Amino acid sequence: MVLLAFNKPMNVLSQFTSEGGWPGLAEYIDVPGVYAAGRLDRDSEGLMLLTDDGRLQARIASPRAKTAKTYLVQVEGEPSGDTLDALRRGVTLKDGPTAPAEVELIEPPALWPRNPPVRVRKTVPDSWLRLTITEGRNRQVRRMTAHIGHPTLRLVRWQIGGIGLAGLALGAWREVSPNEL
Repeated sequence: MVLLAFNKPMNVLSQFTSEGGWPGLAEYIDVPGVYAAGRLDRDSEGLMLLTDDGRLQARIASPRAKTAKTYLVQVEGEPSGDTLDALRRGVTLKDGPTAPAEVELIEPPALWPRNPPVRVRKTVPDSWLRLTITEGRNRQVRRMTAHIGHPTLRLVRWQIGGIGLAGLALGAWREVSPNEL
């Protein structure tokens, strides 16, 4: 069984084939027989797990498994404590209520530069959140932050279960143990 942690750059697809001018995972990963355990949107960055084991893939990707996924999220504005409490309770999106999230305001993390960079507006401050969810709906974190009035500017998946990005360069991958999940 193979399990890889990959630090996906922005504007890379979560599939091996390139499409519409966007590169796929094959540009970075040359390990035969592995496939993505879940997706990460083209405009998001960070941790993806890939495996050659179907059961492990299902365990990682299935919302029923409730695998914790932690994101570092740059948002527009400065959320208040009450606003963050709404995320902690769960918010109701168009496809139903979310499970409660763990969320905290953090200092800007030391991340690689994003290409293209986030547009800076002098009149609108931004903030960083560490947000952990156990679901994984389509664009869920972006929809949650928009719901509370603080749209996402940059989204980096930092950790899945116990597997994190620390020490993994942008565009690089390493083999990890399923026991770390």
